[in-house]
Amino acid sequence: ALAFAERGASVIVNDLGADTKGGGKSSAAADKVVEEIRAKGGKAVANYDSVEDGEKLIQTALDAFGRIGVILRDRSFARTSDLDWDLIQRVHLRGSFLVTRAAWNHMKNQKFGRIIMTASAAGIYGNFGQANYSAAKLGLLGLANTLAIEGRKYNIHCNTIAPVAGSRLTETVMPPDLVASLKPEYVAPLVLWLCHEQCQENGGLFEVLKLSLYLRWERTQGYIVRQKNQSMKPESIRDHWEKICDFTDATKPANMQAVGQKLPPTTFSFNHTQCILYALGVGMSTKDPDHLRFLYEGHPDFSCLPTFGVIPSQAAMMDGGLSSVPGLNIDFTQVLHGEQYLELYKPLPTSGKLTSEATIADVLDKGSGAVILLDVNTYSGNELVCYNQFSVFVVGAGGFGGKRSSEKAKPPVPPPKRSPDAVVIDSTTRDQAALYRLSGDWNPLHIDPSFAAMGGFKAPILHGLCSFGFAARHVLKQFADNDPSRFKAIKVRFVKPVMPGQSLQTEMWKEGNRVHIQCKVKETDAVVLAGAYVDLHGASGASPENLSQGGGLQSELVFAEIGRRIKDVGSELVKKVNAVFGWEITKDGKKAAQWTIDLKSGSGSLHKGPYGGKADVTMTVSDEDFMEVVQGKLNPQKAFFSGKLKVRGNIMLSQKLEVILKDYAKL
Repeated sequence: ALAFAERGASVIVNDLGADTKGGGKSSAAADKVVEEIRAKGGKAVANYDSVEDGEKLIQTALDAFGRIGVILRDRSFARTSDLDWDLIQRVHLRGSFLVTRAAWNHMKNQKFGRIIMTASAAGIYGNFGQANYSAAKLGLLGLANTLAIEGRKYNIHCNTIAPVAGSRLTETVMPPDLVASLKPEYVAPLVLWLCHEQCQENGGLFEVLKLSLYLRWERTQGYIVRQKNQSMKPESIRDHWEKICDFTDATKPANMQAVGQKLPPTTFSFNHTQCILYALGVGMSTKDPDHLRFLYEGHPDFSCLPTFGVIPSQAAMMDGGLSSVPGLNIDFTQVLHGEQYLELYKPLPTSGKLTSEATIADVLDKGSGAVILLDVNTYSGNELVCYNQFSVFVVGAGGFGGKRSSEKAKPPVPPPKRSPDAVVIDSTTRDQAALYRLSGDWNPLHIDPSFAAMGGFKAPILHGLCSFGFAARHVLKQFADNDPSRFKAIKVRFVKPVMPGQSLQTEMWKEGNRVHIQCKVKETDAVVLAGAYVDLHGASGASPENLSQGGGLQSELVFAEIGRRIKDVGSELVKKVNAVFGWEITKDGKKAAQWTIDLKSGSGSLHKGPYGGKADVTMTVSDEDFMEVVQGKLNPQKAFFSGKLKVRGNIMLSQKLEVILKDYAKL
């Protein structure tokens, strides 16, 4: 009280004046403190009501000073027996509840409040013979944690201290030298700072002696005891007890309540209109005939773009779902979209009703901020359609001592260190953001110049998920013939903003069924999407099962085997060959597949589909004749002179094919 008054606060000093055992009543204790404050020119008023009459105590403050700023409950009792349980609970826990409730609406209305609950080490750690006292004191911590959550949006912060100090209440249980060394003056500075309007700490627990200590909860990674198709048994707990109790990689999020919390489910009803609007929003145009299947509901193959899968799930982000989670203290003006992962389990429908269920997967401490991983599963009825993982960066929310990484996060992957296999440049329009936002992201940052200026931008910026859609459809066209059923998953990390009207340059590297991507602003060469990739399903008919039924190309297996060999000894082949071979495989007189064997750059690679680089030699041959050549049944020279094998480029390099194709006749 003296410290608050010294800093200019108006103080209500509440003290019943009880003796050290909690009995009796006197005004002397409160009056003495008030006199000290006034003697130094401060403002103070005494109050002698019980904390069970919380309304009277708060009314004293309102009558004297007109407002409430801080509530400090700092009364302790000497050790008592179990028979005193009710008295202890009434004073410590119920008393704190009643005083706080009396002040709560006043604090809400004035949009400011600071509450300090005074717990005890006995409540945190327990103490022999103090079961009643310990229970009440730890109860205060639970009360404070919930008030911190409920009061956040009203600028009401609630923290808990567990002080140890020498006073008339502890001089009977502490040695005289300890009473003298643990001065109340050592506790006061921390309390004053926690109550300052500039202090943003909320929901903290602090031990205070000669030094101030911040306490936090900690938990192990645990062990999943329940296994598929198996019943849970205590023996499973026994056998994995060491793992369950292993704190080696313990998690320390700012508030343990957040991790694992489920957000309220959301529903999304749509028809072909939303699918078409989204396709236009990510740059599709009737100028490209291939785009009609995504833009015209009457097209025989009318489809929904795979990345439309982010739209039904984003309601968990856009509609304030995160703000409903206990334990998350988020200033939404400081939220950035860091990364995105989307995986499809089946092609998206073009109409219907989808339900999304979101869970806080983890909370990470990145120092300058906190990262929240939000997992969202989207269902059509009971069938899982797609899964999203939003990675949300909250500026300034880090530094709470939590872990920096999570095994639950879908990590970005750097691209290969070689020239890209394909590059697509696509212009956004000046109205790209205005068009994309109609799919449901109404953040004014993307349309309102004044709002963008508040965020430090010269003009409204393009949605990160719009650039995400551009890059994904570039891959879909370049390597999957615009077939949505080939699309499996996409991961991106958002690096820098794009201004509507700038051109997006998507660079692609194909490695098996994964296409690594990097997206830049062509005008500035600034990378906007990094560590990104798209995973594709293999082409239809390429599986061994289909091949055995004659439904696909026999050559698929040959190139698959070549791909495996390159992966194993590609660097050796690059030294021997130093060339890029292109293959055009035909079926019934029509081009059925395109392959590129790059044994010139890096450690070698195999690409299916169009190739962005230049092949040194390109061969065109039917699937049947290709297999005849590979198996040694057809001489390549005879095939060439008879017109079955056509070659363009440096024909002499074809002699080096033997090192690639030999030993494959027994596939």
